[in-house]
Amino acid sequence: MLWMFRSGRVFPAKDCARNGAAAREMSGKGSARRMQKKRPQVSILIANLPAERDRRVIRECLSLERAGYDVTVIAPRGDRTLKTLPGSRNTRLKPYPVYVLGSGVLSFAFEFLWSFLCIAVRLVGEVFAGRAHAVQVCNPPDVYWPLALVFRALGRPWVFDHHDLSPEIYATRSGDNPPNPLVFRTLVGFEWMSLRTASAVFATNESFRENALSRGVAGEKVTVVRNGPARDEIAVAGQTEGDTGRTPNHLVYLGVLGPQDNVEGAVLAAEELTRLRGRTDWRLTVAGDGESMPALQKLVSDRGLGDVVEFAGWLDAKGVDDLLRSATVAIQPDLPTRMNQLSTMAKTVEYLGRGLPVVAVDLIETRRSAEEAAVYVPTGDPAEFGAAINELFDDPARRARMRRDGLARFAEVLSWEHQAERYIAVWNRLLAKRLPPARAGVSIPRQRTGEELTSTARDE
Repeated sequence: MLWMFRSGRVFPAKDCARNGAAAREMSGKGSARRMQKKRPQVSILIANLPAERDRRVIRECLSLERAGYDVTVIAPRGDRTLKTLPGSRNTRLKPYPVYVLGSGVLSFAFEFLWSFLCIAVRLVGEVFAGRAHAVQVCNPPDVYWPLALVFRALGRPWVFDHHDLSPEIYATRSGDNPPNPLVFRTLVGFEWMSLRTASAVFATNESFRENALSRGVAGEKVTVVRNGPARDEIAVAGQTEGDTGRTPNHLVYLGVLGPQDNVEGAVLAAEELTRLRGRTDWRLTVAGDGESMPALQKLVSDRGLGDVVEFAGWLDAKGVDDLLRSATVAIQPDLPTRMNQLSTMAKTVEYLGRGLPVVAVDLIETRRSAEEAAVYVPTGDPAEFGAAINELFDDPARRARMRRDGLARFAEVLSWEHQAERYIAVWNRLLAKRLPPARAGVSIPRQRTGEELTSTARDE
């Protein structure tokens, strides 16, 4: 029998072979773990919304996971029980506390500074933990370009996901008062720096892409990734004929309730409907939340509309799907400001994905999205909205045609599956040399909702 010597001790050869095999197996497991740790890691930064409420970011995270990336989201704290992003496999949440002091310029400046500091500290922690191989920042605000300079100097990609036009938001929120020129120019400068310091830019539509090009960004750096649900988020394919399963004469608004969203226009359109058709055979559901909620509730009370207008609050993915599939007509009350002309409203794509006819102001990007699936009014006056909605309530044949058009637009152009391909292609290009992704697929796993999400987040 052959003998082996190890550390001054004598072992039978067969024991050494066994031990060698075990060592190789353990080494293989260690290598697998090391390889797993080398999956490319993307950190996503959000400042204006908890991660679990940003449906675009949820879809982006699911797409990244499916393509072989690890993801961390740094965002304002929402649900304190969540450790991972709802619907994801293992997207980590790194929340930070939020303090709201008011609505003036100084209050916003404090909030921006606070979010900058919180995000910077957590991002540095991600770097020291061996993560944050690349960063995606979602605006507003546009104040994170100093971090972009640092990360670009370190050789790490920095991507700007351009959700909103901050200067235009400020001008819109000023109402009838002219915006402060210094503040407006500062916001334009911050937007310029955010665009120019990025390795790549995601624009939500063609108008945003044109805006980036006008700021001097090279065309090859800008990719259009639209907002919109994935096909699997919609429980059942929408009806193409008739109103089967829908509540008769059910008007719906879905979205953020902010000063720039003109949700009061939807409420006043409901008041107009009471004059046109009474109060007995229709209702308006307002789904969402935001700083205008108290004012909207007071408006409904003051106008005596509590019997025809209801507030559903913020809904999860299943709640959104259930509501929109039960509705007859949807309203997009955004007024014809420069910001709205250039913006694609996420709610409108949600409407189209369920085959829901839309009544909206005639805006550039709204018409590009909806085409013949919407009825367009000139100015957004409540009387215009009321008349258009009333006509649609009484015309089921027209609603059926609009439903077919909306479903076709969604399936062929607007669904997230079309956007995910372009989104992941950018990341594969940016991280190909450093850390090639393990997988290249971009199919979208179904978003879980309700108790399933809560229990999963707590378990993980």
